[in-house]
Amino acid sequence: MTLEWGRHYAMVDPAAYRIDYAINPYMDPAVQPDPVRAREQWQALAGTLRALGAEVEEIPALPQAPDMVYAMNLGLVALRPDWTGPGRRSVVMSHMRFPQRRVETPAARAWFESHGFAASYVGRDGIGAHFESGDAFPFRGELVVGHGPRTDELALKQLAHDLGVQVRGVRITHPGMYHLDLAFCPLDAEHALVCPAAFDEESAALLLDLVPQPVVLSEEEAIGSWCANSVVVGRTVVMPECPRRVRNWLDTLGFDVLLVDVSEFHLGGGSIRCLTNPLDITLGRDLEVVTGGHVLPTGEAAA
Repeated sequence: MTLEWGRHYAMVDPAAYRIDYAINPYMDPAVQPDPVRAREQWQALAGTLRALGAEVEEIPALPQAPDMVYAMNLGLVALRPDWTGPGRRSVVMSHMRFPQRRVETPAARAWFESHGFAASYVGRDGIGAHFESGDAFPFRGELVVGHGPRTDELALKQLAHDLGVQVRGVRITHPGMYHLDLAFCPLDAEHALVCPAAFDEESAALLLDLVPQPVVLSEEEAIGSWCANSVVVGRTVVMPECPRRVRNWLDTLGFDVLLVDVSEFHLGGGSIRCLTNPLDITLGRDLEVVTGGHVLPTGEAAA
């Protein structure tokens, strides 16, 4: 069964994209992206998604927020079709680990609220749990959340309660795969790209157990090609690069691969998934509703 989410995205205009500081291993203020090439790559990605039938909405750039272009980390959208009134379209705003990125949140909240999303928080303004939405994905009815470098483990309980879902936490330990979206990419209900090297041993085993048929990535494949940081529209995987071995697996599984060069954005530590935020994750369809929410203890096997 193909993913039902991933057909409606928000992307942030790249006008303000630059590297002013270093908060991940890829950033170097001495190596700046080419703004013309970055815009061309951004437009090519948006155009590719639209050509595949996905809707793309554009969020204006905030001049003082050079990392806001990585829209995936602005907030976690959850549509609540069984609700009425305010909150039917909701978003849990990110509480960024690094203060340099917290300027993005008020601007992102204003855009979400102007588009009918009710905003909530697990922490804000440097107080409370940190949560970055590049660490959260629906998979097989659960919300899989990476914690460690950017998201606090404490946030899992708050996410479960806020959304009324079951949360499965995995601990990220690799400094170069500091968000879940650099090491895990759901493809459909049975398959996902998974890089075990990003996690501690217990979490890697848990994640591989959760995915019925994982496409396992080596550390070199995940970091060298950014292939886990891809998006899926139906049976098409939009990727920045694809190692031959991974391409062969995807071909065998019946996926089409479209390569889109976003190398200017690799300088800031993000790729295709980081540049896009899905606006169509839906409770009761992509995430099972659990009254009061529930966090699975680390190490609990997948059902």
